[in-house]
Amino acid sequence: MKVGIVLSPSSTAHGTRRYAEIWELALQAEALGLDSLWVFDHLFARFPPDPLSGSWEGWTLLTALAEATQRVQLGSLVLSVPFRNPVLLAKMAATVDETSNGRLILGLGAGWHRPEFDAMGIPFGARADRFEEALQIICPLLREGRITYDGTYYRAIEAEIMPRGPRPSGPPVLIRAFRSRMLRLAARYADMWNTAWYGYAGDALRQAQEAVRVACREEGRDPSTLVMTAGIIVSEPNGESGRTLYGTPEEISVRLRNFEEAGIAHGICELEPLNEETVGHLGHALQIFHRGR
Repeated sequence: MKVGIVLSPSSTAHGTRRYAEIWELALQAEALGLDSLWVFDHLFARFPPDPLSGSWEGWTLLTALAEATQRVQLGSLVLSVPFRNPVLLAKMAATVDETSNGRLILGLGAGWHRPEFDAMGIPFGARADRFEEALQIICPLLREGRITYDGTYYRAIEAEIMPRGPRPSGPPVLIRAFRSRMLRLAARYADMWNTAWYGYAGDALRQAQEAVRVACREEGRDPSTLVMTAGIIVSEPNGESGRTLYGTPEEISVRLRNFEEAGIAHGICELEPLNEETVGHLGHALQIFHRGR
């Protein structure tokens, strides 16, 4: 199982995390042997009466991280597709895949936080319908290089990606999905599927995995061809049990092994808190994890 971390651009107790800190954490994670770095895609988070929480723009961060790093995979967890025209989004993905030398994982979702939609004047309704139409443009463009499509929400007339990125079929597409329709879209279009967030590999994870297997069978797809990924919350060594994975590096390595044994091919860890100490703690756990093979 591969293991990565979310370099969350969201606000911290001391204000919005600056890119200089994100850069340092990215280099530390790569040096420690982690497999991937992930970014969220939000304008902001508005949950009154809590203060507004800000974010840096996700694509720009991915572009910067592609230049800052050499080995780790880079992923979006996940891009809100309605924020960008699907033809442009596919072009941007091919370009970041080029600048990263084929290290991009294109995570896609329909979006969920209505205040962001309202702030940008984007319709919030029919998100699954819009997402499905966008996938019918994005996936063929990345995999085949051209598309003509005339739908209810999107049009693409003789759209082409030129030049092509470093991989003939483009970067792998990851879809985060929970509900029936979105699961079927993942089964139909995605290379990878994501479910989140978990503190341990238990019944909730197994139920989510069975739901996507059912969706694959309904779509006539072999479930084994869909790569399963999971978001894992990892807290400080003295964290509370339940929704987070915590403990000594040895204990965390055992719990990571449980995810691997459950069929998860890529664990995406959100560290609480995210700092040099917790990245180092996970890096130590990952070294033990690999030695145990």
